[in-house]
Amino acid sequence: MVTKAADIRDGAGLPAHEQVYRALREMVLFGALAPGEPVTIQGLVERMDAGMTPVREALRRLTAEGALAALGNRRIMVPVLDAAAVADLTEARLTIETRLARRAAERIAPEAVTALAGIDALLDQAIARGDVEAYLRGNFAFHAALNAEACAPILSALTEGLWLRFGPSLRVVCGQTGTRNLPDRHKDLLKALLARDAGAAADAMAGDVRQGMELIAQSL
Repeated sequence: MVTKAADIRDGAGLPAHEQVYRALREMVLFGALAPGEPVTIQGLVERMDAGMTPVREALRRLTAEGALAALGNRRIMVPVLDAAAVADLTEARLTIETRLARRAAERIAPEAVTALAGIDALLDQAIARGDVEAYLRGNFAFHAALNAEACAPILSALTEGLWLRFGPSLRVVCGQTGTRNLPDRHKDLLKALLARDAGAAADAMAGDVRQGMELIAQSL
């Protein structure tokens, strides 16, 4: 996937630096920049059809968030995860995302569960046709929508930071194995949410997290 000015303009109305940041963040999150692939500021300026200053600012922010690593000579890359990093990310996700699932189950309205089921149906279609890009975006959209129902913006922001760190590696796994065996405990989650069963929602989320992170660990 190549991000161009049209993608950046999806954030029309936002300052240029914020538009570029969001576009570059998506490139990291959904694996358009592969782990270990070095890129230069000038290369990203050309690739994104954006200005040098907003690209440099976006890189600074994403490096501070741990999504990118500076190599020197104006080069940056998506960090390559090792076993210790995957273990840390797994522990952090289990702690935060299960808590968010529990909170969401205690608060969610039936119409919100219906909306989540709609996202999951599109995700199922992406898995069936082997559409990796649609799977990654749909999976993130499902989790982001669920987290929003928890009404815990600080925890949700922490979770998004974790996804920036493992998202590129998940893209690599998808490229290697396709979509057939990818994690999807969403049906269990939806059932628990509809019943407002906080414990079952947390358990389903834990299973979903473990499945995905184990796939990444096995690919190291």
